[in-house]
Amino acid sequence: MSVALPVAVSPLRVLYVLRNLVHGHDWYGPSVNPGGYQQALPRDWYKRDALVVARALIGCYVVHAYAGREPRVARIVETEAYRGPKDLACHARAGLTKRTRALLGEEGHAYVFFVYGMHDCFNVTCRGAGRGHAVLVRAGEPVSGFDEHARLDGPGRFAKGMGISRGLDGHDLTAAPLWVAARDRRPRIAVTPRVGVAYAGEWADQPWRFMDAKSRCVSRPPKSAIGRPRVGRRGPSPAS
Repeated sequence: MSVALPVAVSPLRVLYVLRNLVHGHDWYGPSVNPGGYQQALPRDWYKRDALVVARALIGCYVVHAYAGREPRVARIVETEAYRGPKDLACHARAGLTKRTRALLGEEGHAYVFFVYGMHDCFNVTCRGAGRGHAVLVRAGEPVSGFDEHARLDGPGRFAKGMGISRGLDGHDLTAAPLWVAARDRRPRIAVTPRVGVAYAGEWADQPWRFMDAKSRCVSRPPKSAIGRPRVGRRGPSPAS
């Protein structure tokens, strides 16, 4: 489906667009497909295991449209997969609660939760209703709608920078004002264990964090926060 963008175009943005048409790239990053963000990914795209969706989301674009304002667009560069009730790092382990209603609902919806009493975190649900699979978006590259100092590295910064709050929990990601658009190239991906889930025991060791290996906008957590702390931990491993 195509989603209409309620954009108030400023003279400065007109200059940006003209620059993109001439040089073939965006003001904030590498080559992109001008106008390609209006096509939301279909529901069936999300009807897969979180591991598959987490990898496939790297390079996709999150779009948040605002009435009377330029939309914010960010390219996803870091994700983590959470795979249902058996995954002890996944909120689905608690079963159906007020907090997990969206997580355990239909695929292709936003699951937004509050953490550390400070940050909202944006996830996309996948695989199917009742499965409890979701992908946390941990970082993105600003593409448009941001000032030049914007940072989206880390799940809290990403949600805040994109204007995503718990008011969008359960939102259908195939419709405005928030959706995900397809990537325009396949990035080289690096993998590590997930961040901040040592409490999950052996589940913390699973290599379910995915990153664009060439992006400078991925998060930089301390090594001790990745998986379960151990002596001699190696860095990210490249994957195709």
